[in-house]
Amino acid sequence: MLPSDMPLLVWSTWPDGPPPDEVVEGLLAEGLVACVSVGPLATSHYRWKGMVERARECGVLMKTVSTRLAALEARWLALHPYDVPEFLVSPVSGGSAAYLDWLRAETT
Repeated sequence: MLPSDMPLLVWSTWPDGPPPDEVVEGLLAEGLVACVSVGPLATSHYRWKGMVERARECGVLMKTVSTRLAALEARWLALHPYDVPEFLVSPVSGGSAAYLDWLRAETT
């Protein structure tokens, strides 16, 4: 169990094509994230259903807190076009106090 206001970094990807701007703006409007960084396209190589696959994807780094994590995950999985989207969570053990205060304020 994570502390209730622990800052988290959530990593995912988004397929090549229209960027996830509308999805990201919805997450921000709902207070599920304080900030989302969408990176440049890269080629991902992975195994899927017994086959080696390759896809162009952009990285998506979401900043949130532990109290919003379950709702963020449910929303992301519902809106994402993949059957099994990447959703990896890392706790933040430190950082700028001002930034972390802002992150908490934007997600509570």
